[in-house]
Amino acid sequence: MSSSSPQPVVPSEFTARVSKFGGVVFAGFLAVSFASSLWLLFSTKVPMLAPDLTPDEVLHGEVTHRLAKQLSAAAVPQTAADLERAASWLALHDTGDRVRPGCVGWLFLTDEMRINRHAQVNAQAKAAAVRDIQQQLAGRGIRLLVVVVPDKSRIASAQLCDLRRPVQLQHRAEAWVEGLNKAGVSAVDLAPVLHSVGSDAYLRTDTHWSEAGASAAAKAIAVQVQAMGISATPHKAYEAALQDPARRPGDLVRLAGLEWLPVGLQPAAESVAASRFSEKTDTSQSDADNLDDLFGDDNLPNVALIGTSFSRNSNFAGFVQQALGAPIGDFSKDGGEFSGGANGYFSNPAFKQTPPKLVIWEIPERDLQTPYNDMIRLL
Repeated sequence: MSSSSPQPVVPSEFTARVSKFGGVVFAGFLAVSFASSLWLLFSTKVPMLAPDLTPDEVLHGEVTHRLAKQLSAAAVPQTAADLERAASWLALHDTGDRVRPGCVGWLFLTDEMRINRHAQVNAQAKAAAVRDIQQQLAGRGIRLLVVVVPDKSRIASAQLCDLRRPVQLQHRAEAWVEGLNKAGVSAVDLAPVLHSVGSDAYLRTDTHWSEAGASAAAKAIAVQVQAMGISATPHKAYEAALQDPARRPGDLVRLAGLEWLPVGLQPAAESVAASRFSEKTDTSQSDADNLDDLFGDDNLPNVALIGTSFSRNSNFAGFVQQALGAPIGDFSKDGGEFSGGANGYFSNPAFKQTPPKLVIWEIPERDLQTPYNDMIRLL
């Protein structure tokens, strides 16, 4: 009885030789990659276990995830990853796991659309931390204003095209801010004011807001500060002058692993005319300020800004100073997420030596439901 399965095709001599060559190259690549990872592991003393590891993180594979992330920084894996990212982008317009393309020219951060484990528990823990900080500051005569920056994918939703933002995230910022206000903490959700600006409130290839968004946010904050009965001092007037348009590299291009490509092969860059702020000079006021400097700290800002890279992008601090009519102390931190800027400021001797009257705490919406690991402590 004859078999119905097809007869195997005998490989040609050329195919056999190419297969052997490919096998040798692949084995060599694995060997070099392994050697590169071992060198990184032992030469830089990569920690096998994080000191703050929790049982939940162990059960969800965080040990291997952290180790793999650190080993991926080795030379050979990094180069291979760069080449893979470039090939995927040029052939398929794929931007990797951390970045998602929306409508033509628009990129979005995947973290904004991720459903976090224990999302509500994490959000409640962070809200409790804010309430605790507010009470501690109040005991020192310091007021607190919490400002939540909405996700780019929320405000520029018209530019998502085929991307879908989970419906579970629809009210997370609004509910979190409402909970703080009910607990007696002054908090503002910037979504309504940024919605009025629309997609122009954010940069196309960057996670951060544009100057239009930063300016609108600053004006809304100034209104809230006034409603709290706080006067920012020392009183100064600021004016802004637009500089010539210049290419604005987007951090989402970097996160997609494409910033090393020639500019023409990267996602379409955007040109931005940035503002330059300067203090309006008033000779009589300047003489009075100089006299104040001789006799104490009366001329120091009584408002401190803590937060993330949002506060350090698109001249946000400058717009806040202009809206308040006074200088501020900017203690924000790039990559600070929920706790970084706060811990950096509250552990700074300047906080104890020259305490402000008001702390403005800027928090991105995407950080509200992530785990609260970096506990905040006042000096």
